[in-house]
Amino acid sequence: MNISHLPSLFITMDFKKLSEQYKNELFNNILPFWLEKSQDTEYGGYLTCLDRQGNVFDTDKFVWLQGREIWMFATMYNKVEKRQEWLDCAIQGAEFLKKFGHDGDYNWYFSLTREGAPLVEPYNIFSYTFATMAYGQLAKATGNKEYEQITIATFEKILSKLDNPKDQWNKAHKGTRDLKNFALPMIICNLALEIEHLLGEDFMKKTIDNMINEVMNVFYRPELGLVVENVTLDGKLSDSFDGRLINPGHAIEAMWFIMDLGERLKRPELIQQATDIALKMLKYGWDEKYGGIFYFMDIKGCPPQQLEWDQKLWWVHVETLITMIKGYQLTGSHDCLEWFEKVHNYTWAHFKDTEYPEWFGYLNRQGEVLLNLKGGKWKGCFHIPRGMYQCWKVLEKVKKDKQLSNRILICS
Repeated sequence: MNISHLPSLFITMDFKKLSEQYKNELFNNILPFWLEKSQDTEYGGYLTCLDRQGNVFDTDKFVWLQGREIWMFATMYNKVEKRQEWLDCAIQGAEFLKKFGHDGDYNWYFSLTREGAPLVEPYNIFSYTFATMAYGQLAKATGNKEYEQITIATFEKILSKLDNPKDQWNKAHKGTRDLKNFALPMIICNLALEIEHLLGEDFMKKTIDNMINEVMNVFYRPELGLVVENVTLDGKLSDSFDGRLINPGHAIEAMWFIMDLGERLKRPELIQQATDIALKMLKYGWDEKYGGIFYFMDIKGCPPQQLEWDQKLWWVHVETLITMIKGYQLTGSHDCLEWFEKVHNYTWAHFKDTEYPEWFGYLNRQGEVLLNLKGGKWKGCFHIPRGMYQCWKVLEKVKKDKQLSNRILICS
């Protein structure tokens, strides 16, 4: 960060207090909830369908959420503290998933029964991506060569599916309106850094360059100033429900992945571009009437096909917090800092449950709780703990930068 920005930007925000707020929430609320409530001590893996108090209301196991929870606790073990309970939690989940989560050739099912029998075929590429993240991080924690092999084999499967992620389960009729989706190149931008220690340097660079190009030059449309969710196979806009679809939170989340790559590749211009795009998407997606960020939008203002378009979702807001504080820390953007404060105030006021552990996930447009569950088919141990961790660590960096700036000012 260019510390010359600091004196004018550190207005009244207490970065030390904010850092502690995110850290305390992670360690005293979120992680203990999942450790205590979600581990299936009878069959292995995790039970993610949890009501407001953390009671199990359904025992189906969703492979992508299994992978996310493995990754989360392995990451905490690797990056925060060598707590045995975190490692044990990750390993037991990984062993369950290794035994039941795929067809024997690392095609990862979408969901399983509690005991591990397959329920839904491996149509969803996110089962693959989060299995890769899970075993990659756990291989780093344990040195287990089998986990490394699972990581590499699954990542190769993902790359083989770039042109048709759903494979034979794709229900679109081929040749009529063929579209490609933003989600896979976006997630690979994050995934490649997660498993960089297992990839060759040339392979890593080629993969990353391709994915950065897709995100920043294909799905980001300078003529709109927006990131779209779907384009034609030759990279053009499609005037259709899917082609007009905007998911502000998805695009904003992708921009902190790009910022991380910009840091890794020493490309400040990429960081600045990602920051600028994230701000455009946030301003576009913000609900000026009730606050919060819309879930889905249409680039022409037409009615979206998603009936939940105006809901306010936990992951959208938490990922935006990460992106805004990273954008500020890396570029000194005053806009990022102002938006971080605005989104922080909305998120903590509406999503945090002040009576029971963990956070709400689903609000209506007015910011009222729609579903008071703490986990389900789509919400698990991932966005909130990852967001708490990321914001905590970035806020610590900002705090240190501020202290350094103050010392320089005093000395000068």
